[in-house]
Amino acid sequence: MRCKVERQILAWLLGLVTLLGVPHAADAAQDEFVLRTSPKEIQEIIRRHGLTLLRSLESQGIFLVRAPAIAPPEQFLIDVRSEREVLGIEPNIDAEVPEFPPELELDLSTDFILDTLGKATVVPFFGSPVLSSYVNQPAVVLIRNAEAHQLFATGAGIVAVIDTGVDPHHPALKASLVPGFDFTRNLPGIPSEFPDLNQSTASILDQSTASILDQSTASILDQKTIVIVNQSTASILNQSTATPLDTRQLPLEFGHGTMVAGIIHLVAPTALIMPLKAFRADGTSNLFDILRAIYYAVDHGARVINMSFSMEQRSAEMGRAINFAVSRRVICVSSAGNNGARLRVYPAAFGNVLGVGSTNNLDTRSTFSNFGDDDVKLAAPGEGVITTYPGPSAAGKHPNKSGDC
Repeated sequence: MRCKVERQILAWLLGLVTLLGVPHAADAAQDEFVLRTSPKEIQEIIRRHGLTLLRSLESQGIFLVRAPAIAPPEQFLIDVRSEREVLGIEPNIDAEVPEFPPELELDLSTDFILDTLGKATVVPFFGSPVLSSYVNQPAVVLIRNAEAHQLFATGAGIVAVIDTGVDPHHPALKASLVPGFDFTRNLPGIPSEFPDLNQSTASILDQSTASILDQSTASILDQKTIVIVNQSTASILNQSTATPLDTRQLPLEFGHGTMVAGIIHLVAPTALIMPLKAFRADGTSNLFDILRAIYYAVDHGARVINMSFSMEQRSAEMGRAINFAVSRRVICVSSAGNNGARLRVYPAAFGNVLGVGSTNNLDTRSTFSNFGDDDVKLAAPGEGVITTYPGPSAAGKHPNKSGDC
């Protein structure tokens, strides 16, 4: 019995990555490449090939470079790879965080989600007031969360979350956050999701004001509101009137990182969370920023790295970064993808990464979840899950990532 509960709680803790829309490989920036060489050699390589150095991670010997505009990509790669000093070069792949494919059906209805939120009351949870629907939701019962806390532990160490940032002032999360880094702006500290919003998009999150005057303290959504976001369904801000909102006004993945942080806190409430912002609120990132985030997590004491993204194209440099993390006893977890197919995606397909598929509240595979031994090592609740959303008393809902706290 004890071992069964332990496996269940581990599966969901590691499986929180399935709660997110999952990135895929997009067209790489045609002229940007990740180059590996000795820091002593980089300047000479740049000179010989007419490169522009954009950014560097010298401690790992990797550099982001731009090829000359006149260089045909195929010949450029042949020429650079012929250099004895060049240990590797590959395109700086773009990554996006789209929602699940719209042609796939969800197992949970909007009515079910609304009904769950409507019955919520405020309860204490490890020193913070949260909604009862957050701590008593079906997924918590499935993994026997409370029993696991009693039998084992409530979490320890640092979990790094490579995502869109976090709401640094969320009352349910702020005591658990430790400084991370914003790789989209090159800023240290706890990376906030709010700077990705302009005044016009920020204002749609607050029913009572036309704009957010103080993003650090403003209540983005009141306690009676929810947001249901996907590619094919309009947002609903007011559950009593079901007021529709055009989601095109709001960045597609705003709140993404805060939702993940909320699940980590729910399952491991005494663990610390290190937000690493490699993705923007529109869901975009690139290979080099993701690599920087992985190395940063390891160098700053993370024991788990949560990666809610996947790429169909294998990256040698990402494989090296994962190997580096695992060699330092860091657990690496990744989404198995939301294509609803037997599909090999990375980093989940790396042998030393725990790839996680999604299940629904009936404990069966979610229709949108990828499957197959290549990717999926674990499966865990990932549909209709209730978690935190940016704002002091905000509630966000998503077909396979949901918020209410």
